[in-house]
Parts: sequence; structure tokens; C-alpha cells
Amino acid sequence: MTENTGTINSHGSEAQQTVREIVERNMPASISDLTDLVRIPSVSWEAFDRSFVAQSAAAVAALLDDTGAFDSVVTSQAETPEGGLGQPAVLATRAAKNGRPTVLLYAHHDVQPPGDEADWQSAPYEPTIRGDRLYGRGASDDKAGVVSHIASVRALVEATQNEFDLGLVVFIEGEEEFGSRSFAAFLDKHREQLEADVIVVADSDNWNVDTPALTISLRGNVTFKLTVRTLEHASHSGMFGGAAPDAMLAAVRLLASLHGEDGSVAVDGLVGTQGATPEYPEDQLAEEAGFLEGVRSVGHGAILSRLWFQPAITVTGIDAPSVANASNTLLPQVAVRISSRIAPGQKAREAFAAIETHLRAHAPFGATLEITDVDLGDAFLVDTSGWAVREAKAAMKDGWGVDPVDTGIGGSIPFISDLSRVFPDAQILVTGVEDPDTRAHSPNESQHLGVFKRAILSEALLLARLNEKTLAQLSE
Repeated sequence: MTENTGTINSHGSEAQQTVREIVERNMPASISDLTDLVRIPSVSWEAFDRSFVAQSAAAVAALLDDTGAFDSVVTSQAETPEGGLGQPAVLATRAAKNGRPTVLLYAHHDVQPPGDEADWQSAPYEPTIRGDRLYGRGASDDKAGVVSHIASVRALVEATQNEFDLGLVVFIEGEEEFGSRSFAAFLDKHREQLEADVIVVADSDNWNVDTPALTISLRGNVTFKLTVRTLEHASHSGMFGGAAPDAMLAAVRLLASLHGEDGSVAVDGLVGTQGATPEYPEDQLAEEAGFLEGVRSVGHGAILSRLWFQPAITVTGIDAPSVANASNTLLPQVAVRISSRIAPGQKAREAFAAIETHLRAHAPFGATLEITDVDLGDAFLVDTSGWAVREAKAAMKDGWGVDPVDTGIGGSIPFISDLSRVFPDAQILVTGVEDPDTRAHSPNESQHLGVFKRAILSEALLLARLNEKTLAQLSE
């Protein structure tokens, strides 16, 4: 192993220095906690074994209980809109005292499916350190976020000998990767326990491995299954091909209509917005996204504007015969999964209506369309005017040694809109442990251990800062 996780600088107040020393001393334990969680294949999708998500929740609850910080640590489930029970979440609480604020720390312990294990250099659920990175499914998204919360609380407990006045709530969700289907019901069920002055969502990324980021804009999402049908049954392609419209032909032409010649979205009613972006050249995009030689970017305008402030439509799956099983047959139907990212400022339901209208208007050859499994999530813009952003940026600078960058992300965290709706007075901070090489959701997902350390330190310093001030002082 090449150890390059970064040395914590010796500066700041005496209390901050104590926190630094504790975080440094506890890093082996924090990495061990992370590897233990990665070994649990806690995929929350319906087709996977729910017992592993329950096992993961129990492990997280044990880690939180072991800090000694909380008055209560429980696992809990809420109903989904379909009437079933959602995956288990963990909720830990400690009441504020003496006018101090309450901070809610959010992350999720469920993970994406591993995909084809042949694409992994090491087994997805066998955490492996290579160089400065820990590899494994969920190593970064979002079990490193889970452990960063636990480690920062542990540092605060040790630095104060568990004599602190800051209120703490830790909410570790168990189904974020499957659409947070019981999230709204969970908020209603535990509204009193979850109420906080600041909500820290540790599920985003950083500018690079040396520079932290505070995410201030998120795109929304619209996903659904589209089934295209043209024939009552399959037919021989030699006998009827060239006259009978097969579903694959119709689907390909319909999907092509969603984009213009430059690859930008061509759906009337999907809108973008404007916002300032840092410099991000095309060669950096090509390197970080893994372009093959000769491949060019799609869309137009500044690249980060395309990623943060413009809509995008991607076909993420197709149900059709595989190449190995292909026969000379006209297909009667083809199903695809469409994932759309919606620019801040547009409601997801409005965007879905625009996409549906476009699809039905452009269905070729009279093909019939069925749209099912619709999932909507609104975009979000962070209010940066509050004291929480000020305190968080100061803690990030102390923890990383450089100023954080305000960024948007092209991805979506739809439940943040639910948090904002239920707790309108709470200030929301979107942080994270990822970096451009994390490859979340992909084979060979990894967590940079230097980023992991600095994320823990920054959050621990933020908790220490907030513990030293009353709400009245923070609001001055």
C-alpha cells in the first residue's frame, strides 16, 4: 500500500487542534469501520435479498451506539406508497442544551447493485486498498459518508469527554439507491426527532482530491419505463422485413428524436437555467468521464453549465433479445428505461409532462406507447446566505487547508426537496466524500483515503465550532 492520506495541519484553536489529533489517531479505526460495512452487500433494489440491508442497518446502529453520544439509537421502517415496508433506516438522537443548535447528519447505507463482477479488478464486496484508494461497492457512495458522520461524532465525544451541548440527529437511510420510496413517510413518522437547525447531507462530491466542494445546486430527475409496441406477435424478418414496422425500428427512431444533431436535448418544454461555473475544459471532461480517443462532448455552451444547469436524457437500459440470442425476427415490442436530469428551476412533474407529450407526438409508424414505473424528483438550489454555509466553509478550509469551491452537480438527490418541505426553516448543507475518480455506481468504485480523512476532519471541526456557539450568537 502507498500511504498518502494526507497529514492534518497543526493550526487553529486549542479545541480544533484536539479534534485534529483525535481524527488522526482514529483513522485506522475509521477505515476498519468502512471496510466492515463494505463487506455487507446491502443492495436495496427489489430483486435483491433484503436481509443484507437489515444486517447493514444493524451494523450502523451498533457503530453509532458505540460512540456513547446518543440518548437513543433505533432502526425504523416506514410504509412505501405501494403499502409495503421500506428498507430499515437508523435514527440516533441527542437533545440540544443551553441554546445550542441541533445538527442532523444524513447519509445512506444501501448501495447500487455490483453489475458484472468480471468488470471489477477486485471483488465488489471484498474491500481492497490499492495505492491511496479503498475499492468496493459502496466504499464511497455512501458508506464513507456514513462513517464520516460516525467518526466526526466520535471525535467530538472524545474532545469534550462527552460533555457537549450541541444537539445531534443522525439519520442513515436504507433505500436511497432505490428511489427513497418510504422517505416522505419516514419524515412524517419521525418528524419530531428529525427536526434540526442544520441538515448536513453527505452524499455529494468534491472538486478534486485536494479541494473540497460545497454543492449548491442539484438537478432533478424523471425516470420511467417506456414500452414501444408495433406488432401483435413476432414475425420472420425475411418474409415481412421492409414492410412491417418492427418495434426496434420504431424505438430507435423515437429515441433519436429526443436529441438534436449536437446531442443536446430536443424536447419542447424542457428548460435550462443560468449560473456561474468554474473553468472546466473539454480535455478535463474527457479524462474524468473516460472518453475513448476521438470522442467529442455533446451539447453546447460551457461544459459545467451543460452538467449543472441544462437538462439531459439518457437511455439506461433496453429489454430486447441479446446478440447471442438474436434470431431473424421482427420484434413486436421493445422496452427501455429512460433517465432524465432536470435543470434547477423546473418542477419534475412539469418536465415529465413535456417528455411524455414529445414521445407521443413523435411515435413513428403508429406505434403504441406505454409509460410505467414513473419516478420524479425535484431539483434543488441551496440558500447560501445563512450562517450554516459560513461555518461549514470555515471548517472545510481548516480541514483541507484550501478554500472550498461552490459547485453544482449533474446528479439528483430528490429527497432534499422533501427535507426542505418538511423542515422549511432548516439550513441544508450538501457535502460529500467523493472525487472525480470515485466511479460511484460503476465497476471499481473507490474512496480516496485522503479525501475520507479530510471530510471527517472538516465535519468534526464544524460540529466543534457549532458546539461553541448558541443559536443567537450564530444568527448575529
